[in-house]
Amino acid sequence: MDRPGRRIAWAAESPEDPFGVVAAAAAATAGSGWKGSDGAPSSRSSSSTEEEGAKGAPPVREAGDEDEQPLLRGIFGVGKRSCDVVLSARRLSWSPIQPERPAGGSSVGLTNEEESVEMKDVFSVKLKRRRFAGQQKGGLLLGITVFVCLKKEGNKLKDSVINLSNLSEDHCYLWFKHLKEILNGFPNRPKSLKVFVNPNSHRKEAARIYHEQVAPLFKLADIRADVTVTEYEGHALKLLKECDLTSFHGVVCVGGDGTAHEVAHGLLLRAQMDARRDVDDIIAPVRAQVPLGIIPAGSTNILAYTVNGIQHTVTATLHIIMGHVQSVDVCTFSSPTTLLRFGFSSMFGFGSRALALAEKHRWMPSSQRKDFAVLKTLASLKPEYCELSFLPLEQDAQGEDKKQQKRLKSDSRDHWRRIQGHFLNVSIMAIPCLCSMAPRGLAPNTRLNDGSMALIVVRNTSRPEFVKHLKRYASMKNQFNFPFVEAFIVEEVKVQSRTRKERIARENLNSIDPEEKNYPWNIDGELMEWPSEVCVRVHPQLINLYGKSVDAVDNPKGSCSCL
Repeated sequence: MDRPGRRIAWAAESPEDPFGVVAAAAAATAGSGWKGSDGAPSSRSSSSTEEEGAKGAPPVREAGDEDEQPLLRGIFGVGKRSCDVVLSARRLSWSPIQPERPAGGSSVGLTNEEESVEMKDVFSVKLKRRRFAGQQKGGLLLGITVFVCLKKEGNKLKDSVINLSNLSEDHCYLWFKHLKEILNGFPNRPKSLKVFVNPNSHRKEAARIYHEQVAPLFKLADIRADVTVTEYEGHALKLLKECDLTSFHGVVCVGGDGTAHEVAHGLLLRAQMDARRDVDDIIAPVRAQVPLGIIPAGSTNILAYTVNGIQHTVTATLHIIMGHVQSVDVCTFSSPTTLLRFGFSSMFGFGSRALALAEKHRWMPSSQRKDFAVLKTLASLKPEYCELSFLPLEQDAQGEDKKQQKRLKSDSRDHWRRIQGHFLNVSIMAIPCLCSMAPRGLAPNTRLNDGSMALIVVRNTSRPEFVKHLKRYASMKNQFNFPFVEAFIVEEVKVQSRTRKERIARENLNSIDPEEKNYPWNIDGELMEWPSEVCVRVHPQLINLYGKSVDAVDNPKGSCSCL
């Protein structure tokens, strides 16, 4: 039996105002029955201004109550059930419509199975239509599809859909309009992106990864993407110096750590140029203009893993679509007279030697190439002589790892400390550098945006002891708990290494490979041949990266098979 109340007939859309008639019809049915005169479900409001006026002044609302106030209420099919659906600025909720209970009947088994999704987790909404083969436009309207970003285990994100079925065009258009207005109100969600794809990354799969996994999600979220496939090393850097970034909400790179490093460096250089800063004398550089998104598609993806907590293409893409932005510290690497590079992490010694060897064998599969390079470098393990001057950052020790760090205490910020000698490896990192082989990070004593750098020094020791130190990275044990390893929290480091000419003069000439190139630095997975003296400074929160703050993985699954 029909519920008592007024009935209305739905009017056709007006070309000038397609939603005006619908809104008026919805207002007319406030507090009335569920169905219109054509039998289609109609929209109804949960409250009306007329009711508030009859009761006097509106009730006092707590802060945030406005987001919970129902904007629309109506009937949709969800799955195979008819549901009462309620939309507020904060969430979309639905519950099955229960049949009316006969007079005196039992209420056992009649439960209100309400489900909901937060609107902040919705990234797109589309009208769902049935179309014939080859039909591009039009078609029978079936309802609305809501696309949701779900968080899974291990920092993974996944896209999912909720289908709201209803054959009424007016009803669906009204809901579609309100849903779109809510989504457009979220800050940081990009609508236009500049995308750089490195076709040579890893197994030359970056272009396929972008077109098959990333581009469809961007299109679904109504994001316009200006795509450039880079043709040579430094191509993205050159374009970033020239192109106008004001029309883009963000920049995205598809590739490995080398690609991400080049694009980040280009964004920061462009920011200094636009601010008319002298790029060779930067004490306080300006922030990058737009956020950077990193789609992992390289042989190493430490930067993407660190900001997302996982190496997963869909997760990285959804973070960009959802506008999840976090500020990240950046280092400047300078010679006494010139800015050399912006970067996030660096290694000197074993880390750079292994990378240089791996780059010579790019014809090998990625995992085999890494294992081969590590084993080969271990077989010819030798220290580098250098002098390190650093300015310690004053902090209170907190937590077990903090207590293990050899922090230096000083009454003056100008009190520099110096160590020198033969070192197997020196790491200077402004980010934790998470990866599958180091779930706690290569530098677990720093964070993405705490304004500090980790200086990790491995002095000369035996090969077995050094291997024990490397194995600790793949476990949950403290990799600094060795007498030959020292870790400091610093804000500036100066490195003076022995030049090749000095090495030849002081060491046995036969022990030096005459064809060996002098690659003293591994900067974010890129080999850099620089002067013997380099100054590294940390600059807090200098760039925004798409991603969300994550913690280190608790149960490591990856390890280096060669060790």
